[in-house]
Amino acid sequence: MFQIRIIKSYRDIVALCDSELIGKKFEEGNLQLDIKEDFFKGEDFNEEQASLILKKMEKEDATFYIVGEKSINLCIKKDLIKKDFVKYIQGIPFCLILL
Repeated sequence: MFQIRIIKSYRDIVALCDSELIGKKFEEGNLQLDIKEDFFKGEDFNEEQASLILKKMEKEDATFYIVGEKSINLCIKKDLIKKDFVKYIQGIPFCLILL
């Protein structure tokens, strides 16, 4: 499952995360990936539902915060990001996209 939270702002923010990563923190050297509930926790969606939301929000010129292998792979599959954009902390992939 995917967690998606849409934060309404001047430019909407889409927080997309693998459900099992919510509330976890990863550190590597001086880098930190803190997947806080108050930012990432939204609603659970399956792949088909998540794909529709991503497509809609891409058209809205949203900003995307993406964390987790499943979430990253979905965004690559839907041509929202390229593999070269992905960074890792403790093996956890993440990406920030400003469209």
